[in-house]
Amino acid sequence: MKRPSFLYSISPIVFMMISLTIGVGFLKLKAEPIILICALFTGILAYKLGYSWQELQEGIIEKISKALPATLILWSVGLLIGSWIFCGTVPMLIYYGVGIINPKFLYITAFIISAILSVVTGTSWGSVGTIGVAIMGIAHGLGVSLPITAGAVVAGSYFGDKLSPFSDTTNLAPIAAGSELYEHIRHMLYTTIPATVVSLIVYFICGLGLTQSASSSAQVIELQEGLNNAFNFNVILLLPVIIIILGTILKLPTLPVMIVTSLISVFIGIFVQGFSLVDGFSSLINGFDLSMLKTDMIMNEDIQRLLNRGGVSSVTQTSVLVFCAMGFAGIMSKAGFLDVVLNALLKRVHSTFGLISSTILSCFTVAFITGNSYLSILIPGELFQKAYPEKNLHPKNLSRTLEDSGTVLVPLIPWSAAGAYMTATLGVDTLSYLPFAVFNYIGIIFALILAFNGIGIEKIQKKEEKNDSY
Repeated sequence: MKRPSFLYSISPIVFMMISLTIGVGFLKLKAEPIILICALFTGILAYKLGYSWQELQEGIIEKISKALPATLILWSVGLLIGSWIFCGTVPMLIYYGVGIINPKFLYITAFIISAILSVVTGTSWGSVGTIGVAIMGIAHGLGVSLPITAGAVVAGSYFGDKLSPFSDTTNLAPIAAGSELYEHIRHMLYTTIPATVVSLIVYFICGLGLTQSASSSAQVIELQEGLNNAFNFNVILLLPVIIIILGTILKLPTLPVMIVTSLISVFIGIFVQGFSLVDGFSSLINGFDLSMLKTDMIMNEDIQRLLNRGGVSSVTQTSVLVFCAMGFAGIMSKAGFLDVVLNALLKRVHSTFGLISSTILSCFTVAFITGNSYLSILIPGELFQKAYPEKNLHPKNLSRTLEDSGTVLVPLIPWSAAGAYMTATLGVDTLSYLPFAVFNYIGIIFALILAFNGIGIEKIQKKEEKNDSY
């Protein structure tokens, strides 16, 4: 087998970028078939070097097997979301959350409430499409800046998309980097907390001129009434949240804790909400549906969009994307293409700052070209996965950087699906709310600062090196 040259090795990456730009960016095609075509192209190049299909298949299986544990957690996230809505935990948290909105601190409140909702549900889009719409209604009533309000809503919503263990991207980043979910979440606090503080200061300053004369939004009242009529709220519904928190504190295995919590939530839904066991199991697999409610009351579209979700089926497409990307990566790795490209790149990188800044640039490039948060995590993650340990840097430094520069940047790109959704839902142009979605870009600045001074950059300990050798 021949050793590939740099140009030969980088050609699959260039082919993928061009294919995704045309296919996803302009033709609005699904990314998964395009990635499979790229994998086929890469496989042909590898075959010409002397690699057999059996060898390439081994590379694909190896990559998918490494991603499987995190993918199982991703599926359990679907279980958890469906069961938490089924038992009433998510609706109750939303009900009391929207009740604390104070018009005087509208921008800060918009950020905080959106953040809380997105952490609980794990979806930025769901947060924007529900409480975000209600907050924009309040902003209209107040006559305050809609771009600032929209920016605060988007920023808060992506706080949860970045940190929530229920979020697709929060699970994808550890998959791509080779780190563990909860250590990844804890490590992100180094950049997330400063970014949050700066965001709150900006929103506080922007809101200094607001008055308290506005009344509560009719949309918020309608949302609360709808949730209150549909579910029975009591303290028992906090039990699933408590179990998850305790599991995290006690460092119990993630997957069993999430599955047990999901099953407990189903039985809470049966005994507290009066649902059937059939509906409970259906919520685990297909997600909750408002048709399960024993009422003739018609729910508005906002409540339907928020509650008709969850279940393993809701994360199936993400899982397929992961497998497709890992297939491409497996061939790239087995044929030695990744090693050649990475070695050429790392020859120019001589510091932690250089490595992290290169990762950020890579994430931004993929996000800018494809407008896809999943691809902006998976592709750079696979490219830099070996580089961080070789520089004695823990993989969670990579997973944090992927989230800092991949997940949160996508809604700031006008042609991305996220940017288009935010604009359509909130009624504010992407470039108008972009300057005020402070959280979405300020984290990158803190990531570069930490990389420069070494604070929050964890090295690989000798014990971990020994364990990795087995």
